[in-house]
Amino acid sequence: MRRAVFSGMLSARIVTTPRDYCLPMSLLKRIGSVLAGLYLLVSAASAAEKNIIVVIADDLSPTMGCYGDMTAVTPNIDRLAADGTLFRYAFATTASCSASRSVVLSGLHNHRNGHYGHLHSYHKFSSFPWVKTLPVLLAKAGYRTARIGKHHNGPEEVYFFETKIPGNSRSTVEMANNCEEFIKAESKKPFFLYYATSDPHRGGGRANELEHQPDRFGNKPNKGAYPGVQEVFYDPAMVTVPPFLPDTPETRAELAQYYQSTSRVDQGLGRLMEILKKNGKWDNTIILFTSDHGMAFAGGKTTVYEGGLRVPFLVRNPYQKERGNTNNAMVSFVDIVPTLLDFAGGYDAEKGAAKPELATMPAGRRTKKGPYKFHGRSFLMILAEKNPEGWDQIGASHTFHEIQMYYPMRVIRDRKYKLIWNIAHPLPYPFASDLWVAPSWQAQWKKGMNAPYGKKTVREYIKRPEFELFDISADPNEGVNLASDEKYAEVLEEYKAKLKAFQSTTQDPWIMKWKYE
Repeated sequence: MRRAVFSGMLSARIVTTPRDYCLPMSLLKRIGSVLAGLYLLVSAASAAEKNIIVVIADDLSPTMGCYGDMTAVTPNIDRLAADGTLFRYAFATTASCSASRSVVLSGLHNHRNGHYGHLHSYHKFSSFPWVKTLPVLLAKAGYRTARIGKHHNGPEEVYFFETKIPGNSRSTVEMANNCEEFIKAESKKPFFLYYATSDPHRGGGRANELEHQPDRFGNKPNKGAYPGVQEVFYDPAMVTVPPFLPDTPETRAELAQYYQSTSRVDQGLGRLMEILKKNGKWDNTIILFTSDHGMAFAGGKTTVYEGGLRVPFLVRNPYQKERGNTNNAMVSFVDIVPTLLDFAGGYDAEKGAAKPELATMPAGRRTKKGPYKFHGRSFLMILAEKNPEGWDQIGASHTFHEIQMYYPMRVIRDRKYKLIWNIAHPLPYPFASDLWVAPSWQAQWKKGMNAPYGKKTVREYIKRPEFELFDISADPNEGVNLASDEKYAEVLEEYKAKLKAFQSTTQDPWIMKWKYE
């Protein structure tokens, strides 16, 4: 885009310059190209001390020491928090893998970018071709870009990384080691690395040798270990059971596996931090650590309850003076791209958009030509604050996980109330395949519809009302639905209006349902 600007300026001079003094068009174009190249070189040089790493785990809730979890052994994550900013109120915008990651990399809610659900296999969801993602924008800004591990987004040209580093996404320390060549490469360009583990996602089969046969969560059988990893083993009797789960032997057996997998994420991060320090990149690299959504248990992943949307969120800005800060701003995944672009010098805060030399919005059926705007905003300037003003509301959107899991939901949440609109409420709530077979769910399912499941019954979990309204400040575990309580009728209408405003602002196609029902 910058090259076009320079060329355009020079072309304009030709029109207004007397004929006798005109330079040949070929020479003018060459001059324009040189000037554009110089601009990019200057831009790259100024950004050379601003490397970016996004570390994203898979199905990880804020279950770590720095968030007050007394079970988790996560010393490296805790050290990162102590040297950066920990956000206490950070939210995924949808609790589904591909859809969530599309927001992390685009800064647009998934109902706007088109990535409604999973990419792989027969699910086939992907983003619109006009979407501009973080690796593409940063490459335009002069960055080297690379990814390793779980990607899960498409199409390739929209989510394009110049370098794809091979590695087993469960073998987290090996992943970090494989990134070293990219990190230490001699280049005048800064780098962007997207480091994505598959831990602590379910997988690897059932641990038949253990009581209750829990899912392995990627752990090797018989206390085996991945290269470079000192596996941490947990006693099911000692784990912390979140309030949205039933405290049963089956749940505890699975949580022990989940925590072990979480500790592997921690060790991979620790090795990545060592590599940065070893190669002189620690003091010029911003690190953002998060997860695509909450843990893979019914009531977490694929739901818009707190167990699904609340995520760990740590940011270490090497140029920030104040460290070890706890920030109470309500941030979400739509804020990531604006923030990292801001760090790289490519964000127009006034317009809430990418700088025009990086991207503009094309004219189309659902797009209007102009600045390329994001749904979120940069939180770079509030990292050192504890209670910044104006960060008190988030919106969330879910439609699919797997293709058979059609169940659109929309959410508006602030400090006081949370409203969930279950748009497909006449339908039973659908299950992700791995959550349905989970021993933690099946044990309660087999007991019958009245069996307890966290703060709900099995029946209440499966059969949901159209609206769920929670006094989230007094009822953080979402135990009492106030939507049908006449005393909260005005509150319900107020938050319906807030939800509609969110849908309108983000161009949610489901907003039309308000009109015909």
